[in-house]
Amino acid sequence: MEKILQMKGITKRFGNIIANDKIDFGLNKGEIHGLLGENGAGKTTLMNILYGLYTPDEGEIYIDGTRVKIRSPNDAIELGISMVHQSFKLIQSHTVVENVALGLRDTSFFYPHKQIEKKIKVFSERYNFRIDPNALIWQLSAGEKQRVEIIKAFCRKARIFILDEPTTMLTPSEAKDLFRLLKLLKGEGISIILITHKLDEVMEVCDRITILSGGKRIDTVDVSNVDKDKLARMMFGQNMVLKERQEYSINFYEDVVLEVRNLTVLNDKGLPAVKDVSFDIHRGEILGLAGVSGNGQRELIEAITGLRKVTRGSIKILDEDVTNIGTKGILNRGVAHIPEERMRMGIVPSMSLEENVILRNYDRAPFSNSLLLDYGIISEYAKGIISKYRISALNEKVPAGTLSGGNIQKLILARELSISPVLIIASHPTQGLDVRSTQQIHELLLKKKEEGCAILLVSEDLQEIMDLSDRIAVMFNGTIRGIIDIDRANIEKIGSLMVGV
Repeated sequence: MEKILQMKGITKRFGNIIANDKIDFGLNKGEIHGLLGENGAGKTTLMNILYGLYTPDEGEIYIDGTRVKIRSPNDAIELGISMVHQSFKLIQSHTVVENVALGLRDTSFFYPHKQIEKKIKVFSERYNFRIDPNALIWQLSAGEKQRVEIIKAFCRKARIFILDEPTTMLTPSEAKDLFRLLKLLKGEGISIILITHKLDEVMEVCDRITILSGGKRIDTVDVSNVDKDKLARMMFGQNMVLKERQEYSINFYEDVVLEVRNLTVLNDKGLPAVKDVSFDIHRGEILGLAGVSGNGQRELIEAITGLRKVTRGSIKILDEDVTNIGTKGILNRGVAHIPEERMRMGIVPSMSLEENVILRNYDRAPFSNSLLLDYGIISEYAKGIISKYRISALNEKVPAGTLSGGNIQKLILARELSISPVLIIASHPTQGLDVRSTQQIHELLLKKKEEGCAILLVSEDLQEIMDLSDRIAVMFNGTIRGIIDIDRANIEKIGSLMVGV
């Protein structure tokens, strides 16, 4: 097949850490190529080099057989390379048309809006990929925002699409639509690089897969020659075994740990985001909260954890009314919070790993005597945490913000579970994590359930909800559409409720 891209001997260092170590990567014209690896394997770093966000310390890049220098995203775009990031790079207050216009060089001076709107309609009709050109970005679902990013790449006449963990925030139906589109683009000669850690995705949609581990290229294989177990062993070692869903009956105590009654909460625009919501979580129960992003889940969690004021209704923890008592009051009652936004709310990126791991109890013994921190004790405690939770870090002194997403999540989990909580609020706890890290976090949550902890699991990954929950509450448009026992639930039923059917 015709080779459109070759990356040879790519090396990238960040201080003493080698993120990419002499990696070779090739892409054929009109193929979907999966870039697979655990968190911290170097996948995104390699693609950030291709897109011009990083400059390699060593190595060469060839497009159509010609060596090129890519010093910025503008250089990449000129070469026909476009990247859809895991966190969408869109201006929320602008329209679809205005976002697509940014960076376009061939737009006419007169009536550019009409010209771009016409391009969007051409794309939509060709690929049956509907979107309102005049909608504001903040009004769109995650799947629709992703469509805008893909339309931007289309309008820039990209020949190489890089998609970084593209299904992380999508519903199952949106993911199917995305894969259908990728196959259509492939049929037209577009080359696609799919960065992922999800084995099901690469097996479904990819032609070839390159596996990275520890910053090194392990192998490149044809999908037809491998199965999921073989891929997992290549990613994590020969001892890695994929675990099937654990079948267990609904089994929790009668004691109610969290009681939410008739809760109404406003969003940042002063409009009702949570509308008259009621539910209970019992000791030893995992209640899964499913829903498409933007249907009130974030505001509900912020109200329960004391980050947002409750307009009406009540919240009780172990029969004590804790409505509007504030975050510190909630945390002091044994509530652990694994937030959705790791970097903004889970850690202080500039502080060291050891400082982040004691953020909940820095003012208590043995870490402090109320005046001074005992860094000797803190350091030994952090080393134990790094070992126990298998956090990949140079040492406990490194800034927490330098860790990979998966290792940041494990750091947050370690800190929150160290208090022996009575209630865990876990928002998207495995989002963006690889198979092994996901299994580790699932095992930790199930262990806490067995110990009698109540858990509210918020996730858009329906398989995760199905695998872990005793009951599933589905949220749509600020309301609970239904609460279903796991033995009566299936993905189709939950998915329908998620979209209001």
